Amino acid sequence: MTEPQNIHTIFDRLVQREDRERLLEQNAKVFWLTGLSGSGKSTLAAGLQRALHAQGKLVYVLDGDNVRAGINNNLAFSESDRTENIRRISEVAKLFLDAGVITICSFVSPTNELRSLAKNIIGEKDFFEIYINAPLATCEERDVKGLYAKARKGEIKDFTGVNAPFEAPLSPDLELKTNLQNEDDSVLALVSFVSRQIRFE
Repeated sequence: MTEPQNIHTIFDRLVQREDRERLLEQNAKVFWLTGLSGSGKSTLAAGLQRALHAQGKLVYVLDGDNVRAGINNNLAFSESDRTENIRRISEVAKLFLDAGVITICSFVSPTNELRSLAKNIIGEKDFFEIYINAPLATCEERDVKGLYAKARKGEIKDFTGVNAPFEAPLSPDLELKTNLQNEDDSVLALVSFVSRQIRFE
């Protein structure tokens, strides 16, 4: 891919990702948690971060609400804005990856096309798709943010699961069914999977 006119990157003159990974003694990867609102993405992302931090790993979480409160606060939930939201997030995650940081992304990212966009930007070998799977009925029962109730009343348009579709991942690297196991067991399973990917040798 050629650089836009008048833009001249200096990546080749900087300390390289491999050098930072060696300093941190970890292999940087991006773990992309997808699922309906209320499925447990943010909870598991936080649990995973705490567990890895306790092991001495440098980890950062990019979460949907946090990102939309800052860098993406000018975006709504139209199809084009959702795409731009994921594009920006993916570029940020790619920068964290280059910095040698283990990056956890927690976003509904409701379509396979959006998640493919993220994977293409971040890079196939560094991207792990994790499906936090809970049935819509379970997510609505939890409704931790009160969003489903608002969507059912017509107060929120294009809300995933109610009046906008969610496409389950076709072949996720890991699937956690949070309606069938408790939070601690889900976090343990997630930590076990992630630890294998970030092991530094």
